[in-house]
Amino acid sequence: MKCIFCGSDTKVTDKRESPDGTRRRRECLKCKKRFTTYERSEQGDIIVVKKDGRREAFSRDKIKSGIIKACEKRPVPIDKIEEVVDDIEDKLRKKGKEEKTEVIGKMIMTRLKKLDDVAYIRFASVYMNFKDIKDFKEAMKDVD
Repeated sequence: MKCIFCGSDTKVTDKRESPDGTRRRRECLKCKKRFTTYERSEQGDIIVVKKDGRREAFSRDKIKSGIIKACEKRPVPIDKIEEVVDDIEDKLRKKGKEEKTEVIGKMIMTRLKKLDDVAYIRFASVYMNFKDIKDFKEAMKDVD
């Protein structure tokens, strides 16, 4: 790799795995300045197939924000939410290129059910489009 300061060759002085990928500490052979690079493998895009048949790119942020809204004012740590989002994204990447929103929604609901009952009901009420109190009562049966 070339130095970001002078364009000369560099050597790796330290290499570590990190959540952001492989972290490499580099030193320029000419100007002796040091800098850090991160290397991670490129992952293919996941396409989400909506209920009406439209397709759109997978958005990790959409899943995360939906779970955060469901967990609002609940004792659910953000690291647990991140763990759920990471797990769902990993499973989707292993499955293939396309996935239906129904499958993704069920994955989220399964994880929320284990995490927090109230968050599960909140998410289910939006995801399953509850119309009245009967729908809530039906979902509550699943929690018991």
